[in-house]
Amino acid sequence: MSADTAEGVPTAAPPPASRLPGTFDQVLILARWQWRDYLRSRRFLILFAIITIVGVILTGVTAYFRPAFINSPAALYATLWGGAVTIPIVFAGIFFGSDAIAGEFQNKTGYFLMGLPIRRVTVYAAKYLAALFASFVVLVYFAAIVLANGAFYLGADAFPWQFGASFLLATVYLLALLGFTFLFSSLFKTSSYATLLTAVLFLFGFNILAAVISGLARSEPWMIISYSSGIIGNVFLDPYPPHVVPASPGGPPFATYNPTIETGVAIMLAYLVLSAVAGLWFFERKEFS
Repeated sequence: MSADTAEGVPTAAPPPASRLPGTFDQVLILARWQWRDYLRSRRFLILFAIITIVGVILTGVTAYFRPAFINSPAALYATLWGGAVTIPIVFAGIFFGSDAIAGEFQNKTGYFLMGLPIRRVTVYAAKYLAALFASFVVLVYFAAIVLANGAFYLGADAFPWQFGASFLLATVYLLALLGFTFLFSSLFKTSSYATLLTAVLFLFGFNILAAVISGLARSEPWMIISYSSGIIGNVFLDPYPPHVVPASPGGPPFATYNPTIETGVAIMLAYLVLSAVAGLWFFERKEFS
């Protein structure tokens, strides 16, 4: 009881003010709830089904044709992992990143979320963290399928060091691709537009654009994010492919380019930083109307 009295009646001390969670705690709380939504959603099961189908196709084709690369650990992983790992990464970006921000406007859930004492940068970071964790689980699942094939053909001890480096590079590419998809998601208030644009660009558009730049413009397509993904598979090759392969009578009619490890990582990190800043800038200025 307080020593102060009102008209001789003792008054209780005021309750202590409740402390709001800090920014970091808010990010973790929102990310955890978003992650739970992903686990309970149909898209998570659909994505796992797609990756399972891809893994079954790779396993079945390898088992049926028994190509020569199954006798070399580096060649095996360069083909099964380096040649196909962009598929789960791209689909993860489409499923978890393209509607992460646009869905708040389309489903009107942002009206309730933005009414809380939460900064938009907190919401943006939490959604990115949840999408990254969900996508990483998919990436690990695909890696398990590839490693199971390697263990079957070459033994459990046939684990080249390049796979660890390639997995790390694939993770960096995942970070950059999610950053880019979040930018698209921040540009639109309808998730279907963001999903369609992300799917078209990463499944077809960027690869076609890179081929046009290298074939017609005779220039290295260093500004295309999909070009940097080549280092994920090239790291298995010894020696590493030359940066420029000139045109030859028996080869391609124009020069082809292979990004160096340093160039590829620099492109990925540049896309990650620039797209994250731009996406947050658009999200901060978009009104819920």
